[in-house]
Amino acid sequence: MPKATVYDMAGKAVSEIELMDSIFGIEPNSVAMHEAVKNHLANCRQGTQSTLTRSEVSGGGIKPWRQKGTGRARQGSIRAPQWTHGGIALGPKPRSYSYRLNKKYRRLALKSALSAKAAANQIIVIDNLNLDSIKTKDFAAFLAAVNAPKKALVVTPEVRENVVKSARNLPGVTTTTATILSVYDILNHNAFIVDAAAIAKIQEVFA
Repeated sequence: MPKATVYDMAGKAVSEIELMDSIFGIEPNSVAMHEAVKNHLANCRQGTQSTLTRSEVSGGGIKPWRQKGTGRARQGSIRAPQWTHGGIALGPKPRSYSYRLNKKYRRLALKSALSAKAAANQIIVIDNLNLDSIKTKDFAAFLAAVNAPKKALVVTPEVRENVVKSARNLPGVTTTTATILSVYDILNHNAFIVDAAAIAKIQEVFA
């Protein structure tokens, strides 16, 4: 069973916590993680790109020349795709790129990402991750105390406004809660800084 040291906000080790094998100790499935990241990025796409077809560009209401006798190729409109300023043939139109992965596969990807972080010793557990006031300087001092890298994912059991607002101006630092963890966020950061209560909630929800 993997273990993690629990630190206080000053960076001092205060205890040790055991992590569940079924969540933090499995063999990471790289295929599942890759599919989860692709799904996340696809769901983030706006899909608002659009081009005009020949029926949507202005002009071209009259046949440019008669059908026969000119020696030129027959043309029906100066807004056909082969003309300059003509419509676009088979161009992109607004669409949704989102799709869903089944629940078991999403859970496998999440457990794989958490296990990969545990195996790489990139999980930092804090006994009570909270601040008395909204102050970016204090949060930056906390990250320095626990030797957090510049790209860090901070996880709390519920939304803690002081933590969220203190961290949002720090480049590379992202905050989230235990119940809405994203495989992309876990893998995209070099450290997983988590409240001890959030560890309990993760193990309760995803076990």
